Amino acid sequence: MHSSLITSMALTNGIGTDQHNGHHMGSFQDSETPGIRNVWASNLYEEFSIIRSLVKTYNYIAMDTEFPGVVARPIGEFRNCSEYQYQILRSNVDILQLIQLGLTFMDEHGHMPPGTYTWQFNFKFSLVDDMYAQDSIELLTNSGIQFKKHETDGIEPHAFCEFFITSGFVLNDSVTWLSFHSGYDFGYLVKILTDQKLPESEAGFFEFLNIFFPNIYDVKYLMKSCKNLKGGLQEVADQLQIERIGMQHQAGSDSLVTGLTFFRMKELFFEDNIDESKYAGHLYGYGISFSVPSNDHVPGSTATSTYYQ
Repeated sequence: MHSSLITSMALTNGIGTDQHNGHHMGSFQDSETPGIRNVWASNLYEEFSIIRSLVKTYNYIAMDTEFPGVVARPIGEFRNCSEYQYQILRSNVDILQLIQLGLTFMDEHGHMPPGTYTWQFNFKFSLVDDMYAQDSIELLTNSGIQFKKHETDGIEPHAFCEFFITSGFVLNDSVTWLSFHSGYDFGYLVKILTDQKLPESEAGFFEFLNIFFPNIYDVKYLMKSCKNLKGGLQEVADQLQIERIGMQHQAGSDSLVTGLTFFRMKELFFEDNIDESKYAGHLYGYGISFSVPSNDHVPGSTATSTYYQ
């Protein structure tokens, strides 16, 4: 049993934040980074028609999201830290809106398609109507997120879902998803795909995850077996001498760095052979995971780290 949630930060009206949009990073807001394509409502159909054709060859998809922070925390008694972390995730994903999704396409060797290899989906988001944590919005604004354009030109989640659900990226066990500390990332995707609130239990969430994303590697979870690797995504990328393309804290660039980091770690720490049964299906910081035995994907209960960032 969980008691009701309390919102720790009230809806912010964004009066002060709009001022940031006027003068931070204005010189690059509308420019395309080579290799990274911005997707808005106006070119959603066009871009999905392109990337649908990629997935058969480039079936490793690195993913990252940007979302408006954490504004609510659950109260009550919880069996363990992992359950508490899931309830924090659920309480926030249920009431907040996704801002960006980045997808980078790679093949099994880490090679990317020529030209564009990363797509950055920009969702409808209003600093007036939607809830957010002020510090998160300031960070994203300083990273070049165009909140005014998100409000006017952003993608409606249901429109994205119509293309996403039939894209071949989800519900497909030949696709491998790469992520970094990705509980919230997948939480928002499950919310969009189901068009409903997240399951009350962590086990229920992983059942949905197993259906939509049968093969997942969380780089943060892999780091548990990599001596001397520590920290957040950028710190790990720096340790592995991976050069960033684009802006940190934008989903497209972060998804690209995530994919490059995975394949560099696979080469250096796992001799190019990661044990699927040991590492696939775990999300760092959450205690329920699904294993990938042979061809049958069944939710299990395997303890993982309870660290929460």
